[in-house]
Amino acid sequence: MSLTEKERMALDESLASEKLLIKKCRVMAEECRDGELKALCNQLADKHQQHFNILIGYLQ
Repeated sequence: MSLTEKERMALDESLASEKLLIKKCRVMAEECRDGELKALCNQLADKHQQHFNILIGYLQ
């Protein structure tokens, strides 16, 4: 399947957003002292990593 330029740009934007969310969640997890919040931040980072991986799959 070939992507149009507009689709490719939207995909690139989504990838950048997911990458930023992964980074933010990981940083927040490192800063959390509460175990539950730390776990939640890591779960969110993992979820965004899954989204990122799915989006990367569209490029292949």
